[in-house]
Amino acid sequence: MTVRLVRLLTGLIGLALLGTGVSLLLEVRDPAGVWVWLGAAVLLHDALIAPLVLLIGLVAVRGAARGAVRGALLVAGALTAIALPPLLRPGPRANPSVLPLDYPRNLVLCLLSVAAVTLLLVLARTVRRGRHDQPRRDDAATGGITDS
Repeated sequence: MTVRLVRLLTGLIGLALLGTGVSLLLEVRDPAGVWVWLGAAVLLHDALIAPLVLLIGLVAVRGAARGAVRGALLVAGALTAIALPPLLRPGPRANPSVLPLDYPRNLVLCLLSVAAVTLLLVLARTVRRGRHDQPRRDDAATGGITDS
């Protein structure tokens, strides 16, 4: 019952956010640029990010960490794709309030956060798995042999 409720609430939140995005898209005066950016983002993901993530996950990572590393690489790729427009437009602007933040530094901080959370997740799984692999006290005393 709880899982069903969480799924329902998550779905409703997703639909609300989707509706907000569509309403904002309808307010754009020149939507062609938005459609080009969205198309390029899909192409970037499908042609570059996803294959690289799968390849790195297949070749470089083994065992229980593979899923966490793949997830982290997907998040890192999505963050980088989102940060590309301000990163590719460096230099002074006529209006300093257009892109007022330090985007390269913020991207690095976000990527470090993703790496830290992934490392903590992998460590927690390793510790939990190590606890499950150790014999219980009862089993250790009898050498794993029971009377039944």
